[in-house]
Amino acid sequence: MELARQIRTDYTKAALDPTTRALLDYAVKVTREPWTCTREDIERLRALGLRDEEILDAVQVIGIFNHFDRVADALGITLNPGYYEMKVKPGVL
Repeated sequence: MELARQIRTDYTKAALDPTTRALLDYAVKVTREPWTCTREDIERLRALGLRDEEILDAVQVIGIFNHFDRVADALGITLNPGYYEMKVKPGVL
């Protein structure tokens, strides 16, 4: 539970294995600046042992979450009140 809280608050300060950290770094890049993603990003994930299928799955999940977040924002949909009680640091992901 503590690790989940750390990841929610600021994953860069959580004790993560290199593969998980690299995937989260990539998720941030895909979310914030997808046009900067390169083959080198994929090679870095492969070098950590991820298969192409796993990388594809990650990119699809990242894209789907980004899509739904943008749709919700555009329509003014808010999260359920319980989410706000978690005190998530804005802008981490």
